[in-house]
Amino acid sequence: MIRSMTGFGQSRHIDKDVEILVELKSVNHRFLEVNLKSPEIKSEDEEYFKKTISKKLKRGKVDIYIKVNASSNGSFQIDGKLLTELKKIIKNESLLSNELRLRDIKDIPGILKITKSSNVKLQTLKKVFNKALADFLKSRIEEGTKIHKILINKINKIQSKQIKVSKLCKRDLSKKIEIYKKRVKDILEKYDTNSLDQEITHLAMKADVSEELERIDFHLLSIRKELNNKNSSGKKIDFILQELFRESNTLSVKLDEPKTKNIALEVKVLVEEMREQIQNIE
Repeated sequence: MIRSMTGFGQSRHIDKDVEILVELKSVNHRFLEVNLKSPEIKSEDEEYFKKTISKKLKRGKVDIYIKVNASSNGSFQIDGKLLTELKKIIKNESLLSNELRLRDIKDIPGILKITKSSNVKLQTLKKVFNKALADFLKSRIEEGTKIHKILINKINKIQSKQIKVSKLCKRDLSKKIEIYKKRVKDILEKYDTNSLDQEITHLAMKADVSEELERIDFHLLSIRKELNNKNSSGKKIDFILQELFRESNTLSVKLDEPKTKNIALEVKVLVEEMREQIQNIE
């Protein structure tokens, strides 16, 4: 089973005291990168969300957005020591007055401390997050299923063309042998026939592509196997496709019959299209 690296998931929780919205989205990335965007989440709680994601995914850039609207309790505290020092400065500098009001000190860092505590329970937040995560993972699987169908379709097309190339190559090989024999016979009329046949067959065999066709078939089978693997890897499939591309390239270079060569070039195009698709796979 393959999973796409692109996905989106959302969950919302609403009751009389609190509203929580959790959204997860991801795009392609070489490695796993998780970012949390939420001023309401404490740093010690942030680790839970990132670790949960890391256990579920291998690759992709994931953004977690958490929005909390809830009633909160606030407490105010004035730092008496800093306030006393401020009054001394005002007095020593002969400023207008050392009588201070709240509006005078509210913007001075450190003197007035405001602490807010939300009524949202961490357990509720985790529950909403896990629902969004389930939706998010489902979307990646659904997208992966679509890509899986595309890849299988292209593999079938390549195998069909591979069979055509194999049949045409056998026919082309016979034609080449006859052409080489005629050319050499015209030049060397007195050449020994048996030796001539061996030499011409050797020349024709240099253009044999049976090894390339076998390797292409092997790589296609390997990709099918990995696509159906429960823990399939996009990196591994990408590596196999690189090898498949090399073989298809060699095949197209060695062939010189126009019809056969065109089919080999079509195989190269299909492999390239598969390589583009696999960049979306986790």
